[in-house]
Order: sequence, then structure tokens, then C-alpha cells
Amino acid sequence: MTLRGTWSLLTLAVGLTLSTSVLALWPIPTGLSTGTTALTLAPSFNFDVAVSPAPVDLIAAVAQARYYLENDKLGRLVVGRGVNDTAALKGAKSLPSLKLCLTEGATVDSISAESVKPLGTRSEEYTLTIPDDGSLATLIANSTLGLYRGLTTFGQLWYYYGGVTYSLIAPIDITDAPAYPFRGFSLDTSRNFFPVADLTRTLDAMSWVKINMFHWHITDSQSFPLMVAQYPELATNGAYSADEMYSEDDMQYIVEYAAARGIDIMLEIDTPGHTAIIGTTYPDYVACFDASPWSTYANEPPAGQLRFALPEVMNFTASLLSSIAKTLPSYYFSTGGDELNTNCYADDYPTQQQLNATNMTLNGALNTFTETTHGALIAEGKTPVVWEEMVLNWNITLSNETIVMVWISSEDAVAVAERGFRIVQAPSNYFYLSYTFDPLANLTESQYGLVLGGEQILWAEQSGPQNLDPIVWPRAASSAEIFWSAKQPTGAPLNVTEALPRLHDIRFRMVQRGLNPIPLQPQWCALRPDACDLYA
Repeated sequence: MTLRGTWSLLTLAVGLTLSTSVLALWPIPTGLSTGTTALTLAPSFNFDVAVSPAPVDLIAAVAQARYYLENDKLGRLVVGRGVNDTAALKGAKSLPSLKLCLTEGATVDSISAESVKPLGTRSEEYTLTIPDDGSLATLIANSTLGLYRGLTTFGQLWYYYGGVTYSLIAPIDITDAPAYPFRGFSLDTSRNFFPVADLTRTLDAMSWVKINMFHWHITDSQSFPLMVAQYPELATNGAYSADEMYSEDDMQYIVEYAAARGIDIMLEIDTPGHTAIIGTTYPDYVACFDASPWSTYANEPPAGQLRFALPEVMNFTASLLSSIAKTLPSYYFSTGGDELNTNCYADDYPTQQQLNATNMTLNGALNTFTETTHGALIAEGKTPVVWEEMVLNWNITLSNETIVMVWISSEDAVAVAERGFRIVQAPSNYFYLSYTFDPLANLTESQYGLVLGGEQILWAEQSGPQNLDPIVWPRAASSAEIFWSAKQPTGAPLNVTEALPRLHDIRFRMVQRGLNPIPLQPQWCALRPDACDLYA
């Protein structure tokens, strides 16, 4: 797929707004009550982890939370950056500790294990209570993953001025849970390569806004940067260079890094289109390889697609996908299936010979190919994920458990839902990137349950390590709130008037944590909430 349009963020409807006292939180919790009392963090503040035995990654998450508390040092986004808060802080009570505990009878498991459970079975809800009288705060969840989400929220509540870390909105009571189980960000690492450090930094930022799925579009026609033990030549011949590939150790490190931060990794090996690069290793497996003019045979150069009608290609692809999938803990694996160009096969002798010999249509051959490759994934315990064309253009026979990603238009979700498939929303008419999207638009109430959530996508034709942060952040936080919160705690729709000051806040906090997100407005506006609104 190509990069289309621009990322529109600030085209939101105006609705009810929350009190400006909760400008710190993103995504906004589903249940929220705040006061007007100043509260400081005690110099000896500590986290009391009342979980036994405490998993190693929970201890690491607490250490991470402590690091952010000590090093964010974010001044409040007001004129003077907190200088006028000093009077309120005189005589303020201090919070001595935050106690973390699981609900009675909850099973103690690691954050990493909880993060890769099947969608719909992950427990991310939590309650956070912060009194205003100097007594301890409590964070309670049904799982360590829920505790991790609560720690993320806790870290957003505090500002810094004059050596004091403080809040002005105690007491605080939060009851929070995601509206949707799938909240994703997708990155293409084939058009341009992104080093491991860029991926881990992105995973950190995803965790700050409770994004829980990294959809990794790791290969495409331009390069094959993934080292596969059974097929090492694919990367040797297909990566841009020996320094621009992901080793097996890299993959495991990234997967483990993500899981410890509450993020599942869904890998995508797009087939049978977007596979020209495979022809550098297996030229007999690819039709119209590097054909000219490329625009006749592909949406972007180079041309080349798998000869999926050939039994040897079908078996190779099934083996390739299986060998990769078995190394990953996620239950989900995407086989793509978008933008298949039929011109590529019209004059391809091996394809036409096979179709004539078997008296099969191209559509029928694609159906057999998909059943075989998906069968291999299902045998590894994976749920296949496809782009919408497999259902709407080709009407492929898919397992009922298959997840369909809607990316061309939000209007296509209805047709997918009518076929009974679960949906992940990533429509290009909204999500490159926007905050106005209603994931349930045009669906019947009986179809609402098919919507697992959604994601925002960065296709990397014009992106690389040099501009990753400012292109993605803080824009990708918009869908994080759509799919976590869905609405304001008051029940009012999400809207820009209320959201923009909070988005400024999380953007400034990201800067404090070493990210390079793009400014949303002049700082003058960020320090004066609502002053730069069009009708202010």
C-alpha cells in the first residue's frame, strides 16, 4: 500500500468539555473523579508492590514508573509553567506511597504473559485512588497488565516546579478499562529500514498511551529484512544491506521488550502481492518480476508477485509463514492480501499453464493458496489476519476466526461485518491520522461486537529513522484514545476542544522522556488552553 493523504488531527466536532483540571491524562479514563486540593509526592515516596510472587517484569515496570516520576520534571502547561502554584503547595499534604495489589483470587502472571493472551481475555482494567489527606494511594487490578496500565496513568498526574512534584486535583478516583481490546500502531519496515533502537523507542511511546498491538509490516516488494533460519537467503539477498536486517535475536528482543510493556506484536508477511523481493532468491516463484512499466503490474515499484497458482510456491509460502509464526508468542499473524494486480498473471506463462492444466480460475487458485497458507498458520495455533480485499474483492473462503482489517474506506466495514468477520478498523479516509472516527458507524447494534478496535498505520515510502518520531507522535495517540476511551467520562463524544490541551500535555511529557514529537501549535497556545481555538 502507498502513503495516501495527510494525517489530519484537528478536524473534530465541538462538544462538551471536561474540567481543565484533568489536562494531564491521555487517554482519558472511562471513569474519573477529581478534586481541587494540592498534593505533593513525598521525598521518600515509594511503591509498595503487594503482589506475591511479584513477576520480574512487574518489578521492572515499577522501576520504570519511579524513573519517570523522578525525571519527567514536566512543568504545568500554563503561563509561568507552575510559578503561580507555589502558594497552593504551601502546607500541602504529601503522598507517601502507592500500594499495588491484585483483586482477591486473581492469578499472578507476568505482564508479558498477560499481554499476548487472546483478544478479549486480556484484563487491562484497574482502579486508582489517591486521597488528599496524606494517606497512601492504591492501585488495584485483576492482572499485572492492569497494574501496568494503572502505573501509566499514575505517572501522568504529576507536574514539577521548584524541586517539588505535585498535583492540584486531589482527591483522585479513577476506574478505567479499554473500550476495545485491539488498539494498534502499524509500521512498515520494508520501504525504509528502522533500526532496533527506533522500534523500542516507539514501543515505549505506545505504552505511554496504552496502545497494545504493534502490527509489524516487516517485508514488502522493496526489501526482506527479516532473517528466517529456514530461509536465510531471503534476507541475505533481500535486505538493503547486512546492517539493515533483523536477526532472530533482534526479533526475540523486540518481542520481549514489547510484551513487558503491555504490547503484543502481530507480524505481517504480505502475500501473494507485495512480494517482488522474493524473486531475488527464488526467481521462478515470482511473476512479472521487475517488469516495466511497473505501473501496469503494481501499485508501486518494483513489480513482482508470487505465482500462487503453482503448488511449489504455495508449499514454499506455507512453510515460510509457519517457520516464522512458530517463533512468535502472539496468537495473531497477518498474511496481508491487498492490492493484488491481475495484469501480472495475464501473460505469465507458468501461471496460465497451471490454471489451464487444472481447469482453475485465478480466483480459485488464490482461494486454494489462502486455504493452504492459513491452514499452516492455524496448525501453529495462530489466527490469520487479512486486508479487506481478500473478502470484498476476491470472496476467499476464510476461517470464521479470521480477522479482517478495513483500510480502504470506513464504508467497507459494513460489507465485511455482513459476512460475519471480526474487524480491525484502519480506514485511510480517517486514520492517516484523525480523531473524528466512530468505529461503529453504519453498523447495526448486532454487529458492534465484531469490531475488535483499530490502528493507525505508517507506510514508510517517505519515512525513515530521521522523521519517525515527529510523523507518528503525538498524532498516533489520537486513535489510542478512540479505542481506549471511546467517549469522555461524562458520556459526551470525544472532541478537539476538550482533547487538544491534553494532547499538548502528553506531547510535552513525551519530549521530557526523550521523544521528538512534532509541536501541535506555537507554545504560546499550548500554555493558554482554548486561546487559539478558531472561534476564541
